[in-house]
Amino acid sequence: MLYRENGQFKTSYRADQQIFPIRQDRLFMVLLLVVAFVVVPGLASDYLFRAILIPFLIMSLAALGVNILVGYCGQISLGSGAFMAVGAYGAFNFFVRVPGMPLIPALILGGLCATAFGILFGLPSLRVKGLYLAVATLAAQFFSDWMFLRIKWLTNDSPSGSVGVSGLQVFGLPIESAVSRYWFCLAILVVIALLAKNLVRSAIGREWMAIRDMDVAAAVIGIRPMYAKLSAFAVSSFIVGVAGALWAFVYLGTWEPAAFSVDLSFRLLFMVIIGGLGSIMGAFFGAAFIVVLPIALSQLLPAVAGLFGVSISTATLSHAELMIFGALIVWFLVVEPHGLARLWSTAKQKLRLWPFPH
Repeated sequence: MLYRENGQFKTSYRADQQIFPIRQDRLFMVLLLVVAFVVVPGLASDYLFRAILIPFLIMSLAALGVNILVGYCGQISLGSGAFMAVGAYGAFNFFVRVPGMPLIPALILGGLCATAFGILFGLPSLRVKGLYLAVATLAAQFFSDWMFLRIKWLTNDSPSGSVGVSGLQVFGLPIESAVSRYWFCLAILVVIALLAKNLVRSAIGREWMAIRDMDVAAAVIGIRPMYAKLSAFAVSSFIVGVAGALWAFVYLGTWEPAAFSVDLSFRLLFMVIIGGLGSIMGAFFGAAFIVVLPIALSQLLPAVAGLFGVSISTATLSHAELMIFGALIVWFLVVEPHGLARLWSTAKQKLRLWPFPH
């Protein structure tokens, strides 16, 4: 009864096309932002910030970028880790080589470096698709590993490719504590998520979805496949590059090329699959699932085994996590291929009709 739009009349197209047309959704989003910005910083511990909340925010941003390319435009990519690496090292070079470079412009410039890199490896999408495109984007992963290990200038002449940053500031305020890092990542995520939501609802977003559904029919009605595909690669790579810079600057502090391995690319793709393809909300669900599940299993499995008098070694625990994780991915692909976002949408639809049958 509480989730009804009865009496909420729309008197203009602007009101009808807003992101949250139902008043309850708007109130829920405002409350969620208040909790995220005000309540959580006052209650969470440093461990919760560093182990769960900050990784969740950054991975949500990266999954959002991957979802634009894979979910909305239908272009399979396995090079997301490479785009994150280019964003991280690009922002690093601007930050350390340009005197007085502020943090936010460095992150944006790192995202632009990832954009150029993504467009370059997005060119094969004009000729191939499906598995062949996935292999072509996978080449970006191996190329970035070679580039950051062999071209010493990109790593400030570091022999191992390991670099680091310190003394981060935004508008003169230090970004050193866990709470300040959390606020900074949360603010960037909210801004980019809002821009992405409006972008996928615009004309270019509809072009992406037309290419995803049937590219030949989209070309027949006047949509330019080259422009649509490359623009999706550009926007996706920019967001993923900014996420990579945040991952390196804010979460890791010191990193090397192995921090952006192909495993990270697969994790981002799994986030999109589990969360829901073609859904902004799905990026948050998928990131929460991937970030929280290993920590929950590491706490739950030893406790369950202890009830039966069995001790679990670290290696066994790691293998069990991988098996459970793989089984859950297969389960989602079989039972709910549209991910957690579809379950959320279905629950909302049932609430709108409850308690009446449908």
